[in-house]
Amino acid sequence: MSELPPGSEVPLSVVDSPTGASSSERGSYLVAAGILLSRIAGLAREVAISAYLGVGATADVFKAALRIPNLLQNLLGEGVLSASFIPVYSRLLEEDREAADRLAGKILGLLLTVMAAVVAIGILFARPITMLITPGFSGEQLELATTLLRIMFPGIAFLVLSAYCTGVLNSHRRFFLSYVSPVMWNATQIAFVVAAGVWGATEVGIAHALAWGVLVGAVLEVAIQVPAVRSLTRGAGIALDVRSPDVQDVLRRFFPVVVGRGVIQLLIYVDLFLASLLAVGGVSALTYGQVLYLLPISLFGMAVAAAELPELARLGRSGARVIRERLHTGMERITFYVAITVSLYVFAGDVIVGVLLQRGEFTAADTQLVWYVVAVFALGLLGTTRSRLLQNGLYALDRPKLVARIAVFRVALAGLLGAFFMFPLDRFAIVDGSITQIGAMGFRPLPDSLRLVQDGPPRLGVVGLALGAALSSWVEYRLLKGALEWRIGRLPRMGHGARWCLIAAAACGVLAAGLRSRTDDLPQLVAAAVVCIPTVIVYFVITTVMQVPEATHLVGRLRHLVAGDRARQR
Repeated sequence: MSELPPGSEVPLSVVDSPTGASSSERGSYLVAAGILLSRIAGLAREVAISAYLGVGATADVFKAALRIPNLLQNLLGEGVLSASFIPVYSRLLEEDREAADRLAGKILGLLLTVMAAVVAIGILFARPITMLITPGFSGEQLELATTLLRIMFPGIAFLVLSAYCTGVLNSHRRFFLSYVSPVMWNATQIAFVVAAGVWGATEVGIAHALAWGVLVGAVLEVAIQVPAVRSLTRGAGIALDVRSPDVQDVLRRFFPVVVGRGVIQLLIYVDLFLASLLAVGGVSALTYGQVLYLLPISLFGMAVAAAELPELARLGRSGARVIRERLHTGMERITFYVAITVSLYVFAGDVIVGVLLQRGEFTAADTQLVWYVVAVFALGLLGTTRSRLLQNGLYALDRPKLVARIAVFRVALAGLLGAFFMFPLDRFAIVDGSITQIGAMGFRPLPDSLRLVQDGPPRLGVVGLALGAALSSWVEYRLLKGALEWRIGRLPRMGHGARWCLIAAAACGVLAAGLRSRTDDLPQLVAAAVVCIPTVIVYFVITTVMQVPEATHLVGRLRHLVAGDRARQR
């Protein structure tokens, strides 16, 4: 954005560039491109893991052990660090570049000190931490989870440092590198698991290899960002000064943001705690489903939100009108991409899960279970992705504590609803493609004689956790929207574009369901192509004909690229 005097209102003509795309929109495309590559690598990692471990006891243990260090990574890093660090650092970049460089060095010194202590505590107390997070594990499961946790815990420090690099790069509007760097983390795990599998390792051996891949991948993820960060911070020296006013400003924002920005991660660990009380396979089915659920949140919700945060932070309280317009435009853009995703997940999720995961130890019944999890999660996708953007509006108004309170309420509500639904649903299993009740109804965990059966049919308890998450996401969205409107005025109503996106998505859902019903005898890859490609094309045609802004903008960009290619050929 153009620089304006402090306190001035930003005209809408500044927000939109001559080409029709704002600076934050271009940034969101770069974020989305980086995230897309990293998520593709993440899906490839899940394909490799599912092929060797499937949905079973060892997969449950590895997934749970991986989630425990990721809890701290997400609470101390990821969007949490960015949301507290970027507003202060971005302001200093505009006002005093040397002070910004000093702040970068001080925050790095603080992170190194804190993470050294966290890693030491994690390694020493790995067993009680594992018992706390996954109370349903015992015996060999508990011992293996503890060992894997000790191997992976040092990787937390490097993943948090990666989040610090993201904050620096994004503040300088360098979006792509920070969001594509996780490709290295995922690729390393793929290499380790495939190597272990080729060498004939047991399932436990493969889990050990994956744990080492997590650690080595985290080191490499940071390493590829360091040169760019050093050049942007002018080689700022590492310091430890928590009394600095700017550092205090970051810390003041950080702790509320830990809860507010990390709500999805917090909910994941509430679900992990509860899933460990379900039948064997519940944890791994949940985490496979979360991979697909988090994909559109990262690609669309986080892409738009991450690109908007530096711009909203520069506006602050002085730009209420522009904040309203930016939030409205961002939500319309999110709706365009997420609506069709919801339709595909709900009406044809089995072909998507099947083509990605169904091979090796991952069976057709596992595919059906993960589809149900993804489909129910998807019911809350629009609420969750919009909430990520609305949180930025409150951060720009310096209201992180309010975001935190709303987030706490969402997590508590999701946990209560999930616990209410999951135990009755755990009495239902998938047997020969049909849902069959096995066990008397109740609101308590199944007896161990049923819950711990290693080769039993997949049970639906995890679907209850997904339902709790979906319902609570809409409650959070309404609370955030109301809190923002109280402070900056009423947000524009759903626009022409968003309405037609929802109509087109509903129509395409019917189309996807019809196509899916005719693909039972086709190979998985062909079935996915037959269902997904026509559905997406029809959605794009409807939204383009109805002049949905994001669709027409994409058509314009495509025509521009085609015209450029023709000009180069001449």
